[in-house]
Amino acid sequence: MIFKKDNLILGLILGTFAPILGLLLFKEYKFSIFSIKEMFQFMLLEPGYRTLSVGLSLSLLLNAALFTAYINTNRDNTAKGIFITTLIYGLCILSIKTFF
Repeated sequence: MIFKKDNLILGLILGTFAPILGLLLFKEYKFSIFSIKEMFQFMLLEPGYRTLSVGLSLSLLLNAALFTAYINTNRDNTAKGIFITTLIYGLCILSIKTFF
């Protein structure tokens, strides 16, 4: 199975798509009556981008779960890829919270 591999590229791919899945789960929980387009319009037009930064921050929880699972099973290269993408997402979220 693909999830049993220990590969940096796999970690980068998983780390990229897990927060997107997390954001979709956040949409279903918080904005279930709105379409994805309407949700992003609200998030981008809201002063201070509070909901956007909260949604993105919560979506990183899936990366934390994946990282923990791969570290505990000694697949360090995949965990390294997940960690790199988590840092990139985290820096983007931090810049949104700080500068906008």
